[in-house]
Amino acid sequence: MDTLFFVFSKIVQFGIEPLNWAIVFIALSLLFLGLRKPQLCKRFLLMALVDLLLVGWLPSSEVFLRVLEDRVSKVSLTQMSEKDFGGIIILGGAIEGGEIALDRGEVSIYSSAERVTKAFELIRQYPELPFIFSGFSGRLSPKGMSEADAFKQLIAEQGLPDRFAHYENQSRNTYENVSLMKPMILDLGAKGVNDAQKPWLLITSASHMYRSLKIFQKQGIEVIPVPVDYQTGNTLHWASFDLVEGAQQWNNLLHELIGLLAYRITGKI
Repeated sequence: MDTLFFVFSKIVQFGIEPLNWAIVFIALSLLFLGLRKPQLCKRFLLMALVDLLLVGWLPSSEVFLRVLEDRVSKVSLTQMSEKDFGGIIILGGAIEGGEIALDRGEVSIYSSAERVTKAFELIRQYPELPFIFSGFSGRLSPKGMSEADAFKQLIAEQGLPDRFAHYENQSRNTYENVSLMKPMILDLGAKGVNDAQKPWLLITSASHMYRSLKIFQKQGIEVIPVPVDYQTGNTLHWASFDLVEGAQQWNNLLHELIGLLAYRITGKI
């Protein structure tokens, strides 16, 4: 069932990406041009143009994405010490493993690089805390190195302490991140590596934090959110137009909204 859910989610993800809509509209306009239906051809060309303008005009996505990013507030860690936490959780989604990492011998980091850099910061700051990196791949047909193995390589390259390092390298989405990590967290508590009653620090993108937090709560795991990778600020850029950035923001927004709906329907949150 989880595999069917994963495959279906990828199909839906392709369908909700706004730039894919423009391709469909243009293809339909060409179809109706060939069928000598100029009015329908013009209509779909206009829809493609409107789609591109809406995607590229940044406030159209920023206004909604900012609300999602603000759903979970930052927690100040300055007044807390290492003894207040059970460990550190880093969710995958920022690292390129796969064949490229094996072929080139280098691990690439995506635009969500703050998930990795914040993890490095906290691992240095709290060297006695156990940490778990969770992630295999979000692709339908993954090949090569998993995200977890790629992160393990980065830890070694940075010379970071790995005495309490743990890696979950099978999960393909956020629900599997949590469900596969839960036994590891409980096992660490049972072995006395950490206090099972203490919350874990959770690192993920701000837009992804709300859904992640809900899944952890459903699984009965207490976490302290450490949101990173903010895509919006306090001010909307009314005159800004950027098709690449706008497409990325719309993709993040729609991905999370559809994910929240799907997880709620299936009882995962």
